[in-house]
Amino acid sequence: MNPPVTSKGAARRVLRRVFRCLERAFAVLGVILVTYHLGFDLSVMASPSMSPTLRGTGADNGDWVLTERISYLFRSPRRWEVMAFRNAYGLKVMKRVIGLPGEEVTLRKGVLTIGGVPAARPASIAGLRYYAYGNLAAGQAAACEGGYYVLGDDSKDSEDSRYEGPVRKEQITGRAWVRLWPLRRVGAVNP
Repeated sequence: MNPPVTSKGAARRVLRRVFRCLERAFAVLGVILVTYHLGFDLSVMASPSMSPTLRGTGADNGDWVLTERISYLFRSPRRWEVMAFRNAYGLKVMKRVIGLPGEEVTLRKGVLTIGGVPAARPASIAGLRYYAYGNLAAGQAAACEGGYYVLGDDSKDSEDSRYEGPVRKEQITGRAWVRLWPLRRVGAVNP
């Protein structure tokens, strides 16, 4: 015969279930936080230098961008990707990769060339106009050396490799992956 059910025993079982659910919820939250901390970063675009791809003029109205840190552990940045890196002042910046290590970049009459060959752009960024300022002025060639030559999509208003030189591998923090906010602009960043 089963012992009679008491209200004390029922309360303990309910309490045990609640604690198990809380334990599981905290475990899931812990996994999510560790995964985010190790593999991702959330940034707010506070400069118009990457417009129209990434928009914003300050922290209060910029696109929220999720950057992933994992892919560059297994491969190098690719041409036309938007990558995140730390500039000479330690600030996190996002720019588009134009030249790869060992290449030479020139800009003549609005045409970007890599090693003297016009660089074919993906359709999604074909309309961007780059300006020959800094080390690309007057048709000069800029060597990437061991780094990545990067430009802002709004190149008339961008502190990029034309002024700062190529981005070294150790400066790179990740690949801009997804715009999360505002909702009307949610989507992938790279072409």
